Amino acid sequence: MNVLITGAAGFIGQALAARLVAEGKSISITLTDVVEPSAPDSLKSRIRCVKADLTSEGDCDSLLAEELTHIFLLHGIMSGAAEADLELGIRVNIDATRQVLDTLRRVKPGVRVVFTSTTAVYGPPPAPSYPLTEANSPAPLGSYGSQKLIIETLLNDYSRRGLLDGRVVRLPTVLVRPGKPTGAASSFASGIFREPLSGQKSILPVSRNLSMWICSPRTVVENLIHARDIAAEKYGKGSRVVNLPGITVTIHEMLTALKAVGGQEVLDLVEEKRDAAIEKIVGSWPAKFDTSKAKSLGFTDDGTLEQTLQQYMEEYRDRKE
Repeated sequence: MNVLITGAAGFIGQALAARLVAEGKSISITLTDVVEPSAPDSLKSRIRCVKADLTSEGDCDSLLAEELTHIFLLHGIMSGAAEADLELGIRVNIDATRQVLDTLRRVKPGVRVVFTSTTAVYGPPPAPSYPLTEANSPAPLGSYGSQKLIIETLLNDYSRRGLLDGRVVRLPTVLVRPGKPTGAASSFASGIFREPLSGQKSILPVSRNLSMWICSPRTVVENLIHARDIAAEKYGKGSRVVNLPGITVTIHEMLTALKAVGGQEVLDLVEEKRDAAIEKIVGSWPAKFDTSKAKSLGFTDDGTLEQTLQQYMEEYRDRKE
């Protein structure tokens, strides 16, 4: 098995690479990003790290000339950053991804591609309690969701034509992400846990009443690997898009969970300071989903918020970033 992971300098790419190696299968992994990704010393014999600009035809030709069996497309400009800089979002989220897909269909026809999309492709649901499915029409209210939807449509069409074997997985907000804040509008959702648990202040820019659709990093990685392994015929003649499982939580429930694991002293490090721009973006995302399609394809349900926090405490809290 020969795997390429784009956007691999990010947390999910790093976690996915480590999990793939841990499978114990014969595997070779190439990690690529606009900055050269890192790999733990213990994994360097199995992992190649490459700096590449995916908007460059030359870089794509060189990167994709290698023998590849599976590609995970994780690169992208996140929601807040894509809204702040339209041209950058278009260049990375659309142009670079299309460059990869077009090169692949030319030099690796039929290769399996897992593309990470987002539930931000939807606008607000008809009612807050209304659970969305893949049958609901996307109507994004932000540039990030619009750009992801364009690639969803393209990869679906390439798969219909047999040019590539695509799988589109719409990720919930991943929580808790270790490391530094990202350009995502939802970055605060990890920050209100990560920073206070490290003794640092964190800003909460949205209402405590806001609901979010979230998932733990561990479950997201397991479901990315599962997407790789689904037989193409299981999708039938329909769409390759799947809303990944997650859970619905309010910001108030997040803060209650933070207090439960860290106490009032830790909770007091969260400063409530509303930001209309962030609230507008995140508030437009639906927070309830019917994931029957995902379950029928064998994707894994997420655990509770408390279990997610426990995983974070065990795996990342005491690591030096």
